[in-house]
Amino acid sequence: MKNLLCPQCEIHRFQIKNQLGENRIVTVNDIWEIIPIYPDESLDGFDLTMLYCLGCSWSGSPESLRKGSHRH
Repeated sequence: MKNLLCPQCEIHRFQIKNQLGENRIVTVNDIWEIIPIYPDESLDGFDLTMLYCLGCSWSGSPESLRKGSHRH
C-alpha cells in the first residue's frame, strides 16, 4: 500500500496528539488507515481525526491527504 502525502509539502509522515500533549509519528495508507511508524506504539487515546505534518505547517484530517508517489 502507498502512503498518502501532505497536500502542502508532499511528505508522508505526520504527528498525532492526545489530551496529555503526547504525540506519535504516523503514516496514513491509501485506505486512510493511520499507522504508527513504530509498530509497538499504541494509538489508544490519540486524536485520529487531526494530523500535523512533520515537514511544514499543514494540519488537517486524514481524508484531506493527497494520493501520489513520493518525490526523491
